[in-house]
Amino acid sequence: MKIAVLCGGLSPERDVSLSTGRRVTLALKNLGHRAVMLDMYLGLEGFTGSAEEAFDLPLPASAGGIGLTEPDLDEIRRMRRTKSRSLFGERVLEVCAAADTVFMALHGRCGEDGRVQAAFDLLGIRYTGSGYLASAASMDKRLAKLVAREAGALTPCWRYYDAGRPPEGEIELPCVVKPVDSGSSLGVEIVSERRELPAAIARAMRESAGILIEDYIEGREIQISVLDGKALPSIEIIPGEGFYGYEQKYQPGAAIERTPADITPGQEASLASAAELIYRELGLRALARADFILDDEGRFWFLEFNTLPGMTPTSLAPQEAEAAGMSYEELCGRIVALSLEEDRQL
Repeated sequence: MKIAVLCGGLSPERDVSLSTGRRVTLALKNLGHRAVMLDMYLGLEGFTGSAEEAFDLPLPASAGGIGLTEPDLDEIRRMRRTKSRSLFGERVLEVCAAADTVFMALHGRCGEDGRVQAAFDLLGIRYTGSGYLASAASMDKRLAKLVAREAGALTPCWRYYDAGRPPEGEIELPCVVKPVDSGSSLGVEIVSERRELPAAIARAMRESAGILIEDYIEGREIQISVLDGKALPSIEIIPGEGFYGYEQKYQPGAAIERTPADITPGQEASLASAAELIYRELGLRALARADFILDDEGRFWFLEFNTLPGMTPTSLAPQEAEAAGMSYEELCGRIVALSLEEDRQL
């Protein structure tokens, strides 16, 4: 099968996406597919072969791993040979159209927000993961929380503010300040001191068109992935220091990860049921990962759903799949198979 693994792009999570894309491409090649790693933004600059020949390209040299902070996107823009305003690089759409399916290995805005999926739908290009509406609703944490609350799930109370609009009224501390539409915990901060609040809000605003100020729920960080509507074993995150932020997620050894999580069978069943319900209500497909907090009273609080979970060496969804007896290659193969099954049902 010819598969274009779409990654990179122009997002603060670019480095994470490249790491995911590289590992997924290798796994698909090991499964016998003709897979090409395709940087959505930079494209195939300098490649003069046909779209068919692109699927036999070797993996590019390593991008250098994931740094402690997000990449400089202005530098990425300067690297581009063409000055096109399109977020699709040279020959990206041509190769994606020639593929049997596109493995979506993008993370963050313009990847998980539904715009790429919508473009592919219009062009008749098959792809893995959720459709454009479910992707957009899940990327907007405010909308996802509204759907979860309507479905009966617990979610921390929040206030939403557009970029540039100062928060109104008294904000109870501690609180969590987060961009409404970013991933990898970029711009997310737990604020305990009132003097820290203005700077945290300003930093979050830089990452997004709006922010949430959410009640802080003290407890254990439990995440759970859902594959084709069925929950995988949960995973508990124990950060080495502070909360589970960008650095802790992608630097080996920065956090302790336990899967299955050390919770009772009843709690595991309750968590799985809640995640599967929200997955259905959001209209998600294939693999997605939900973030929850387990408080001291044994209640699970829904935070968000990630529609394109990381598949890097430190990512959580592959660890959960492994705990369920599924290898990394098998997980990638299952995601591809689901994209073809879902296409036949349209």
